[in-house]
Amino acid sequence: MSLLKRFVRKLAAFGAIAATACAAPAAEPKAASPALWKVADSDTTIYLFGTIHLLPKGTVWRSPAFDKVAAGSDTLIVETVVDEKDPAATMGELFKLAISPGLPPLSARIPADRKAALDDAIAKSGIPVQALDKMETWAAAFLLLGVQFKDLGLDPSSGVESVLRKQFEDGGKPIDQLETNAEQLGFFDKLSEKAQREFLIGVLDDAGEMKDQFGGMLAAWSKGDVKAIADSFNAELSDAAELKDALLVRRNANWAQWVQSRLDKPGTVLVAVGAGHLAGDQSVVSMLQKDGVKVTRVQ
Repeated sequence: MSLLKRFVRKLAAFGAIAATACAAPAAEPKAASPALWKVADSDTTIYLFGTIHLLPKGTVWRSPAFDKVAAGSDTLIVETVVDEKDPAATMGELFKLAISPGLPPLSARIPADRKAALDDAIAKSGIPVQALDKMETWAAAFLLLGVQFKDLGLDPSSGVESVLRKQFEDGGKPIDQLETNAEQLGFFDKLSEKAQREFLIGVLDDAGEMKDQFGGMLAAWSKGDVKAIADSFNAELSDAAELKDALLVRRNANWAQWVQSRLDKPGTVLVAVGAGHLAGDQSVVSMLQKDGVKVTRVQ
């Protein structure tokens, strides 16, 4: 399996919008201690928590240290706020970007040896092939990711952000975002057609391989093994420079700037973003450190 295909598997965990509806079987609860950092000055504390956006039901990921941080934070910041009660709003943003005239059939945009896998994914998705044929390649791939998430047994309601959003909503605390739905989707929309087709091919992988890789990724995240996350996530983008720059590096730079600007405003903030964005030498954490900002690992 190519490194790019492995990266597509990571979207199941570390991409925010891609999860709109999945069913999941129960999983045996296991204790976990995902990585957590702190950036602070005299009147501001910003916690950076690496998340998995979709989890098997029953996954235990909270710790006493994290619960104290979440309870003491004034505001929750996530990558983008997806309205889980009205997913049509998010899909509406996707369709604004997705439809283009004169596109070749989706089956003509992949190698012949992947057509059977494409037909299978389309059949499982329930999306009419005629609708997918009218979509830009990235958007069709994006929708077909839902099939892979179902095969992995992942549940959006069990994902870290969903749980935290409910906690903050129930507590009457504000929730904000680093990117709008349209901005996040726009990163895919701006990819070259070559990169979009690579993305689509990467979506069409065997469910057994996906489960094995996701299990290893989940184990690394649960233990707070940042090096393993960086090795498996960031290094696997080495053969997909355009995707890495668009989906990882530029966004990390934007978020690192946001953290530094947020230090000018008093308060305590919990920032929950995909764990891949906080691991490696081009992570938000590393970019802050290179700018001379003190980042302390607290879990």
